[in-house]
Amino acid sequence: MDKEQVFEAVKVAYKALDDKMGIDIKVIDISNVSPIADYFVIASASNSSQLRALAETVEEELYKKCNIEKTHTEGMQTKSWILIDFNDIIVHLFNEEDREFYNIERIWGDGEIIDEAKLK
Repeated sequence: MDKEQVFEAVKVAYKALDDKMGIDIKVIDISNVSPIADYFVIASASNSSQLRALAETVEEELYKKCNIEKTHTEGMQTKSWILIDFNDIIVHLFNEEDREFYNIERIWGDGEIIDEAKLK
């Protein structure tokens, strides 16, 4: 996928999380700071049921609208931090307590946080 297609997929992931009431959704462009992906999409959930629903929804929407399948998933059993790898996009879903503890936005602070207006 080219950079534009990847960004369109990021917007689909953002909207899917927003539609399912994901909390404090952030997108970080890490393409200039790491070879592992182009974007991180990060969101929180208020409980384990919502966390799982967010994961399932983002997987479904990226496949349905962009024909993108996940390559790897971690944490579906723990229900505190779910990571879904779509190659160019990595989605991190946290319960609120773990998100605050791991503070992934600070760790990847050299990346560019994408303005919410560009994602809608």
